[in-house]
Amino acid sequence: MLCCMPGVAFVPALLVSWSSAAFIISYVIAVLAGHVEPFVPYIRSQLLICLSSCFSDTGTKPPESGVFGFMINISALLASITMYIRYLLIEKQNESSQFVRSSCNMFTLCVGLMGCTGMGIVATFQELAVPSVHDIGALVAFGSGVVYITLQSIISYKSCPQWNTYFVCHIRMAISVISCIAFITMIVFASKISMTKIDWTPGEKDYTYHFMSAICEWTVAFGFIFFFLTFIRDFQRFSLRISTEIQEES
Repeated sequence: MLCCMPGVAFVPALLVSWSSAAFIISYVIAVLAGHVEPFVPYIRSQLLICLSSCFSDTGTKPPESGVFGFMINISALLASITMYIRYLLIEKQNESSQFVRSSCNMFTLCVGLMGCTGMGIVATFQELAVPSVHDIGALVAFGSGVVYITLQSIISYKSCPQWNTYFVCHIRMAISVISCIAFITMIVFASKISMTKIDWTPGEKDYTYHFMSAICEWTVAFGFIFFFLTFIRDFQRFSLRISTEIQEES
């Protein structure tokens, strides 16, 4: 089904599908194994996304930690490819209408790739094993991700009406605003939590902060997923060609 999509639309579609599956599969495994409570487990990280078994309570213990870590690393790779194609698309559009500086486009790409690096860190260094490195990776992933989608929303407005509709721009900006608010709120509530643990029960100390922070994290994570979903239509009109040249030695 994905391969039948025109242009390179299958790339963001695959990213969205794979990242969603990473959350859902690791969550189901964690619940069935009795490692987390069935309602709103605490994610300590990313997206994108999305977002890893190693930076969430749904993926801190095996076997879900291995599954989520593996899937989130692939999500980070797919996100990097999607961001790079988006960069090339904007550069190509800029040739006919200079709506954004090339340096700004490059900066946006670098911010996005930084977020992907954070995802990789979160997926590699588990929360309970190396909490400080894990938390830094999560902060980089979420923070860079929020900045990236905000910059992309601004670029989208600048490309209207030739390359984007205002409806799509409004959707992207709405997702960006909600994600920014959720990210800030997440940090505020997380900073009030005085302990690092997996098993939470209602009524215990810091449970309310944990619960609210968890909701904010899920909001930001799926905000990234929905944002990349809006790239599919743009990518349908864009195709990539790879040429190979072999130079014979004289």
